[in-house]
Amino acid sequence: MKRIVVSAIAQQESAFSERLIDWQKQHGRHQLPWQQTRDAYRIWLSEIMLQQTQVTTVIPYYHRFLQQFPDVRALAAAPVDQVMSQWAGLGYYTRARNLHRCAQAIVQQHGGVFPVDVESLAALPGIGLSTAAAITAFAYGTRAAILDGNVKRVLCRAFGIEGFPGQPAVERQLWQLAASLLPEQDIEAYTQGLMDLGATLCTRTRPRCETCPMQARCIAHETNRTSELPMRRPKKATPEKRSYCWSNDRR
Repeated sequence: MKRIVVSAIAQQESAFSERLIDWQKQHGRHQLPWQQTRDAYRIWLSEIMLQQTQVTTVIPYYHRFLQQFPDVRALAAAPVDQVMSQWAGLGYYTRARNLHRCAQAIVQQHGGVFPVDVESLAALPGIGLSTAAAITAFAYGTRAAILDGNVKRVLCRAFGIEGFPGQPAVERQLWQLAASLLPEQDIEAYTQGLMDLGATLCTRTRPRCETCPMQARCIAHETNRTSELPMRRPKKATPEKRSYCWSNDRR
């Protein structure tokens, strides 16, 4: 019985990946400026800019930034004030400071070449495992799992994952699931497909389930729990305070 269950799960995961790749090739985004390159520098720049920022906002900044800093050595050699001025208006300014620090580390520690190894890349300032996996997938075809906010939402809904995704136990479960879903081929289309699905269809509010390629196998849709999953952060219990008064009034 156990073998049958494991086999069924494997088939389900394979079907998810295949369906996502087919959908991305036909309906996903293909004309974004950072999609037309294998240059790890340009892909890295786009991934950092896209953290917590919409694509339409990022595009003009991306072009201006490349004009000013065309490669990682130019960025590393620039004064930090110049980097910050090019970033002005994009928000979350820690990203820009880490971008500059990361460029310097790549030049000093890696000879100006972005590491192919996900763990080595993730250890650099401002990157992390999910961003490193995306960069290496698009630049080098590395088979590695991503798990940003959009991907967590897609997986929680599609596979009916309970619990707040920010909790360590739930996040570990999601990482394991994300790794198990990786296809043997077309990692670029698969990775981009996860991003596209979360950004355009499986959105936080008003998801477009009617056009989603996962509708027929989505547990959240099947159980009418799309608005519940992923679960929100648990509310902290309101602390109770007690006070006591003693009276010295003796009558």
